[in-house]
Amino acid sequence: MVTITDQKPTMPEVLVLYKSVGWSMYTRDPARLERALTHSLMVLGAYEGKQLVGLIRAVGDGETILFIQDLLVLPEYQRRGIGKQLIEALLERFPEVRQRVLLTDDDPKTRNFYKAAGFVESQQVGVIAFYHDEH
Repeated sequence: MVTITDQKPTMPEVLVLYKSVGWSMYTRDPARLERALTHSLMVLGAYEGKQLVGLIRAVGDGETILFIQDLLVLPEYQRRGIGKQLIEALLERFPEVRQRVLLTDDDPKTRNFYKAAGFVESQQVGVIAFYHDEH
């Protein structure tokens, strides 16, 4: 049984989770990741017992925009509905926010996951996403 909570996970827990899914850009600078988590609009963790098995992080103003920045689930816990539970728990906390957006890898498995969670591709609703990356 997985429990979703807004209890702040410890940095060692977070680093294990991010490393487990190969997100090394985040783990190269743990202090920066900690600041990012601290300044996020909301961070929810999925716990099995005392073990952090998933995390969702949102940024935005909580009134007009909710941007899902990170969604991670330990590889051995994937395909159990934990990611979907995290999305649902986050969206339930911001029912009045109209713009709920995210950027993700262009991978068929990832596309199917987010479509199953109720998201549509931006062009389907008459908008386009732009991305600027200095690095």
